[in-house]
Amino acid sequence: MAWSTREIADLAGTSLRSVRHYHQVGLLPEPDRRSNGYKQYGVSHLIRLLRIKRLVDLGFGLTQIAELGDADEHPEEALRALDADLAAQIERLQEVRAEVAEMLSRRLPTDLPAEFADAATGPISDADRRFASVMGRLLADDERELYAQLMSPEARSPSDDDFDALTADADEAAREDLARRMADDLVVLRERFPGIGELGGADSGRYRRTVEQVSAEVFNPAQLDVLRRMRALRGAASRATPPTPDVS
Repeated sequence: MAWSTREIADLAGTSLRSVRHYHQVGLLPEPDRRSNGYKQYGVSHLIRLLRIKRLVDLGFGLTQIAELGDADEHPEEALRALDADLAAQIERLQEVRAEVAEMLSRRLPTDLPAEFADAATGPISDADRRFASVMGRLLADDERELYAQLMSPEARSPSDDDFDALTADADEAAREDLARRMADDLVVLRERFPGIGELGGADSGRYRRTVEQVSAEVFNPAQLDVLRRMRALRGAASRATPPTPDVS
């Protein structure tokens, strides 16, 4: 009694394609052929194929299965390593599920970290939202906590609102006045939040380049000019919320 390729694939609960692939990578030995050229599989092939299928279903890769060979029916060390990996995956999935549940229950936006969504209790400008989305990826955990505080209504000043409302055709006097007020407000903000000058410190080059790129796309020419003026007045590297780019 011998089985064809299709028959042994059906018995093992796998596909013809998988059986052929196992032959190609050397996991499953080639069987003898009948006089008509068709392969004929025996019990040893079926048992080997069942073992491969079982290990694949458990999560082993084909390279790992090849390393195990056929001699060890109970590869304890490999199974323990797999168990540890599965435990880590389960923990991560539980964390993700908890995050998704929070997003569903609180209707949080998907582009902002939860702490940023908490801080932005009221409407925020499109520019602030874009910055927050990028900063959520760019900043370390402790820096995100600080940035979230900068997004809170308590950290905003009238000059921030005026900056958001500044039109591209704002005149020279309006730009200079706003730059001076923002520079003064930034001094106060740095006193309240001493760490804002070190945001992005772990990779300051990437942080600076990213802030410049986002700024160039979300701010109009008058706003960028105000930021340059503010830097000239105070030598500041970042504005209150979001961070000040270096556009000089």
